Amino acid sequence: MNPFSLLLFLVLASFLWTVERKWALAPFLAGCCLMTAGQGIDLGPISLPMYRMLLLVGFFRAIVKKEGLDGPLNTIDKLMICWALWYLFASFFHDPDLGSGPTYVSGQIFNQLGFYFLVRIWCRDLDDMVGIISILALILVPIAAEMLQEKVTGKNLFSFFGRVPENVLIREGKLRAQGPFLHPILAGTVGATCIPLFVGILNINRKRAMIGIAAGMFMVFASASSGPVMSLMAAVGALLIWKIRGITRYARSGFVITYLILMMVMNKAPYYLISKIDLSGGSTGWHRSFLIDQTLAYFSEWWLFGTDHTRHWMPYQGVAMSPTHTDITNYYIGFAVGGGLLAMLLIITVFLKGLTWVGKVMDELLERRPDHAFMIWCFGSALFSHMVTGISVAYFDQSAVFVWLTVAVISSMYSATVLSEDYGSELDEESTGVEDFDGRPGRGGWPHAGEPVKTHEI
Repeated sequence: MNPFSLLLFLVLASFLWTVERKWALAPFLAGCCLMTAGQGIDLGPISLPMYRMLLLVGFFRAIVKKEGLDGPLNTIDKLMICWALWYLFASFFHDPDLGSGPTYVSGQIFNQLGFYFLVRIWCRDLDDMVGIISILALILVPIAAEMLQEKVTGKNLFSFFGRVPENVLIREGKLRAQGPFLHPILAGTVGATCIPLFVGILNINRKRAMIGIAAGMFMVFASASSGPVMSLMAAVGALLIWKIRGITRYARSGFVITYLILMMVMNKAPYYLISKIDLSGGSTGWHRSFLIDQTLAYFSEWWLFGTDHTRHWMPYQGVAMSPTHTDITNYYIGFAVGGGLLAMLLIITVFLKGLTWVGKVMDELLERRPDHAFMIWCFGSALFSHMVTGISVAYFDQSAVFVWLTVAVISSMYSATVLSEDYGSELDEESTGVEDFDGRPGRGGWPHAGEPVKTHEI
């Protein structure tokens, strides 16, 4: 670590250790967004980039201060633990010399499961998250500004910290900014998927919400990638359905029926529609479609414990990113390669359960806390956006934090409302004053620009 990054780590770690529980997540998110994965320490085969070091500090804090879950484990908690145990077990059937194996997988599990449970511990309801989202809006501002300057100068200032190139990537004549993230697509995806969270606080802290939305939009623009644009479209589409949210149960059936019809009328599988999408120029959608095709074709190689060899799936790919693996541009297939079919299905089940819980939590909150009902819908919109993104993007750096932040908050909110016997009586004591779209109180429409329900000034 260079002196600046060491100083930043010490400052963030001290804040993480000393602030109130509900603010503990803020310095961790700042470390993820303001530092590249190139800064950290290596202990033999164990790599500790800054975000992993901050995770360790967070765990020590939780242990020393005796911070734990508010209530018993819920279904998503158990699914996450099952995924971790299976993923670790499957890793013993991989070759550590080829970049996988128990040591590498243990790091993945620590990042994903560790962060998930720290969010569950620190953020027990949406009131806890309002302040965090307000701070996140400010954290993204310097990232967006730096990415815009990359578009102008062609130089990445974060290259000073390593793991990201100094010269900005160029495709079809367009500069693709990436900030501290390992790829422009991941940088743009973070901006796109955070926008629903900022929309969720429009009626609570409008100024911060607008700052966050603007920062997210600039990040999408500066990345010059089709993936983040699709992520943003998925998020906005999910947000707009709020007004007609009753159709979601029919939309699920409609999607399945539509897919079956497309299978009958298309010459290729419907997932080849991905290859037709090019919103920024130079898209590699066909590669993503063909990857799904080849994953199914080589099912026998990976279904049980995953595989250490996928390069032969797509030999046309040109210069290899790895001598053994093709470019796995799919979050779900990445889990399949690492831990087989069961690992992938457990992750998909977690996501689907999260979407189901959004509906259940919303039903509990609509009458008592319509502002919270809309916020949980916004988290559901962010999760939906991540799920769509995962079809064509593999989160392989600190950007994955935002996936599991979303899942963990939904999980916490479900435990605090649906599973808690006390939550309903607590909510009855609160008055929100939020009106519906037609001006009638109590149903929780899209936030208005009038007086906020509750102000969280940070």
